[in-house]
Amino acid sequence: MTKIKVQQVRSRIRCPKDQKRTLDALGLKKMNQIVEHESTPNILGMISKVRHLVQIVES
Repeated sequence: MTKIKVQQVRSRIRCPKDQKRTLDALGLKKMNQIVEHESTPNILGMISKVRHLVQIVES
């Protein structure tokens, strides 16, 4: 599996609870934090759910 890096670029303050839980599940707790995950369908689905808050970082 390929690895992808995800960075939180927008605040979670005014987001619904389900989006906050998705960020927690991805391991993103702070702004500009970068986490690395394997590119599985589950992870890609979570990223697409909060795509307005995160960005994929070049590895």
